[in-house]
Amino acid sequence: MIKTVKLEEAVGAKLAHDLTEIRPGEFKGPAFRQGHTVCQEDLCHMQRLGKNHLYVIDLEEDEIHENEAAAILAAALAGAGVTWENHPKEGKIDLYAATDGLLRVDVPALAAFNLVDEVMCATLHSHTRVKKGEKVGATRAIPLVMKRAAVERAAAIARQNGAVLSVAPMRQAKAGLIITGNEVYHGLIRDRFAPILGRKVEALGSEVAALEFLPDDAPAIARTIQAFLQQGCDLLLLSGGMSVDPDDVTRHAIRQAGATEVHYGSAVLPGAMFLVAYLGEVPLLGVPACALHHPVTVLDLVLPRILAGEHIGKLELALLGHGGLCRDCRDCSYPHCPFGKGR
Repeated sequence: MIKTVKLEEAVGAKLAHDLTEIRPGEFKGPAFRQGHTVCQEDLCHMQRLGKNHLYVIDLEEDEIHENEAAAILAAALAGAGVTWENHPKEGKIDLYAATDGLLRVDVPALAAFNLVDEVMCATLHSHTRVKKGEKVGATRAIPLVMKRAAVERAAAIARQNGAVLSVAPMRQAKAGLIITGNEVYHGLIRDRFAPILGRKVEALGSEVAALEFLPDDAPAIARTIQAFLQQGCDLLLLSGGMSVDPDDVTRHAIRQAGATEVHYGSAVLPGAMFLVAYLGEVPLLGVPACALHHPVTVLDLVLPRILAGEHIGKLELALLGHGGLCRDCRDCSYPHCPFGKGR
């Protein structure tokens, strides 16, 4: 139960919630914390905050204070790789990455959680790369006092399929790069694929363990795929030969090498002719020519997820369509842009 008392009658009472102070451009936060005992010297400051009355709380058995509720919600939302501290501010608890990695958000579970009256959680986009200590979400109970049953219902929804938020570390792969194409192999043009792919691999903490230039020869490409696997490569990137020209045989070579799962085509531009295949547990990524002309393509959306342990199949490539249209900005600001952030 909440009772309202006049400010001058509140001396000696404990604050039922944080009192927020906002000084534009300088400060926003609690001027007085929940539990603070109001003294005579506080009254002028509180009046400047626009407070002429304060709440006094006497909780019923089925009621819960916002700070206790926030802790219950945070515990339910936070999964592996996500940390938080039970020091709510203004009834809110922030959730942080416990490790460098890739944020995963169970979007349907988050929506179901937020459909519960009087609770909320806001997060970064799923599949955002984050650093240890970076804020990935925040939760709070919206009213000062609410029914305990509603908080427990929201927490149960958050736990239903595991946790809503988690951060998966990205493994350090030994990547093999296979650059295909007669024009490069015979020296008719200078290769630009290898340095581009190498930079992308190394930027994610992995290494280029093998590199080979090959003509448009499916058996030769298949043999090199097998040779790289025997050398210990656990990720293969193949460039060239991804379009519909008769000389483009890289897709056929991947099947000849023994890939039993091949997904050709993604709902992303640039990157529609992207390929994901698997030879056992080893992912093979077929990179189309757009990677030569665009700083960011479907490869930048998929590669971090592969390294974070996700299995990318037909469904995952299809779901990339929402948000999968690059705006080709003159000054690329990726990842601080909408590209790849449909889910």
